[in-house]
Amino acid sequence: MRNKVGIAIATACLSTLIGAATAEAAPAFDPGTKLVVTSADGRQASALVSSRMSPVVESPARAETASQRNARLKAGDYLDMSAFSRKGLIEQLEYEGFSAEDAVYGTDSLNADWNEQAAKKARDYLDMSAFSRSGLVDQLMYEGFTRQQAEFGVSQTGL
Repeated sequence: MRNKVGIAIATACLSTLIGAATAEAAPAFDPGTKLVVTSADGRQASALVSSRMSPVVESPARAETASQRNARLKAGDYLDMSAFSRKGLIEQLEYEGFSAEDAVYGTDSLNADWNEQAAKKARDYLDMSAFSRSGLVDQLMYEGFTRQQAEFGVSQTGL
């Protein structure tokens, strides 16, 4: 895996150096080609291509804004305290004053497992009160979970 990552980095760097702006414009490398990249401070990395490959040149990642960072951190704080649906977490962040775009960014940047969140929320509800299976599914859907997530969450409780 490390060699593949090294090759991907090296080919992306080489493609950028020769002016390839897209993957379609990037050159293909034949087996046996040695790729060498020299950093600005003079360090070199090299890799030998083992099979014919065309590099994928991705556009540079956009920097996270301060409001996006704060939304991400706040979303993480909420998930550390309680279980949320994706929809519920976005709505909570918007209630806190984050823009809709930052709320979505903050929520999605966590890559939360929404099925796991539904299971946690279902257990939380059962710790507070008794529910029928259908009642708990309905409650989770009211909280913003999809039917599939709600059904999964409830099934994890044994109902």
